[in-house]
Amino acid sequence: MTSAYDFQFDRIAGGDLSLAEYRGKVVLVVNVASKCGLTPQYEGLVQLYSEFRDKGFVVLGVPSNQFMGQEPGSNEQIQTFCSTTYGVDFPLTGKVDVRGANAHPFYKWMVNELGPEAKPKWNFHKLLIGKKGEPVAAFDPTLKPDDLRLRQAIEQALKD
Repeated sequence: MTSAYDFQFDRIAGGDLSLAEYRGKVVLVVNVASKCGLTPQYEGLVQLYSEFRDKGFVVLGVPSNQFMGQEPGSNEQIQTFCSTTYGVDFPLTGKVDVRGANAHPFYKWMVNELGPEAKPKWNFHKLLIGKKGEPVAAFDPTLKPDDLRLRQAIEQALKD
């Protein structure tokens, strides 16, 4: 695989979601969960998306139930929770594994490209993809969406 555009997920509401749809945009891929201590980060992710979307930025939420079973619901339940509790309007994929033998191929590729820091350690791990589909950076789950380091990385990727 040569870029993030070679990968595809299922949309949370059904159908295919090809990362090629985001060609020319900066994408923040975040593995998410509804019942995690970090779940309030949805608020900050909605804010980031709102602030930068007109500049070519997308947040992509990737639900995963791999960390202490904190995303137990169906895709429909997850989507309802996200939209009604946090007003999530950025795209969400169907639930997938983000680490281990059954990890989604995108996550395996990111670890191969960026190294161990790209492997999700917990819910709300963040992976930044540049406008050409290239891996840019990985951010720890505890790093809040309004953290200056994340914001600067997004702004720089939008300029590149």
